[in-house]
Amino acid sequence: MEVRFKIAEEKDIEGIIKLCNACFDEDTPLDYAKAVFQRTKDTGRDLYIIGVVGEEVIAHTKITIIETMYQPMMTYAILNHVCVKPEYRRFKIATHMLTEIENVCKKKGCVKMELWSNNIRVAAHACYKRFGFTLDDAGFFSKKI
Repeated sequence: MEVRFKIAEEKDIEGIIKLCNACFDEDTPLDYAKAVFQRTKDTGRDLYIIGVVGEEVIAHTKITIIETMYQPMMTYAILNHVCVKPEYRRFKIATHMLTEIENVCKKKGCVKMELWSNNIRVAAHACYKRFGFTLDDAGFFSKKI
């Protein structure tokens, strides 16, 4: 099986949303996703990396590049919606995708990658740790507004 990784284009959005809705039990409307993609596609800060087999999107990660004026933080990346279609798991696709993502982040000048992951995604956490991510001593806080 040959998986090709690339930065997503508008034509890939439907496959991304279908995959993420299934993997994360979400219900993101396609029109909403297309509108956000159009607004953010040219910033250079918002990238969607996908893995495709043939024309099917089977893996995905959203990268947000954050450049700060604070030297200790410098430029870093936040990853979210890291997923692989269930029937393609156990083939190290996530590891290969993370390698691609790390290369993209290095080219963007990032000194660190961070990711968000729900506590229930134990298998994903094991993959992240094998790849070299560490669990920081911090809590993730949020407030709906």
